[in-house]
Amino acid sequence: MALLTASSGLATGHASISCFVKPQSASIRLKPNSPAVSELGFVTSQLSGLKISYEQCTLPNNLSSTIKLPLQPVARRICPFTGKKSNRKNLVSHSNHKTKKLQFVNLQYKRVWWEAGNRFVKLRLSTKALKTIEKNGLDAVAKKAGIDLSKK
Repeated sequence: MALLTASSGLATGHASISCFVKPQSASIRLKPNSPAVSELGFVTSQLSGLKISYEQCTLPNNLSSTIKLPLQPVARRICPFTGKKSNRKNLVSHSNHKTKKLQFVNLQYKRVWWEAGNRFVKLRLSTKALKTIEKNGLDAVAKKAGIDLSKK
């Protein structure tokens, strides 16, 4: 059975290799007037950044069919303490032409003193959450939001 191997160097510099099984019965049917096209021609045009090689390789017995990749944290413009997020609004010109615009939350990176942990904690929070923390205390606000400060 023939396999198709594709590898790419990501921005992190790590190369990943994936094997795709090509069934024996699969064949490419070309029109009689079309020039001969390689079987991998469509793959290289669709995946221009990948290095593709066609070779015989065997899959290890312990390789499972589902490979789980580690999830990378996504930096989103949402305050974890208050849940505030972007608001959509219309910019209205003099001719009453409306275009969409996002009003982002005023998020700040702030070092906040945590009394229970006896240390500073660096947080990304909205200015509204900062005012709430000053009023009620960091432990009370974090407990209400369901945030574990010992991990940060």
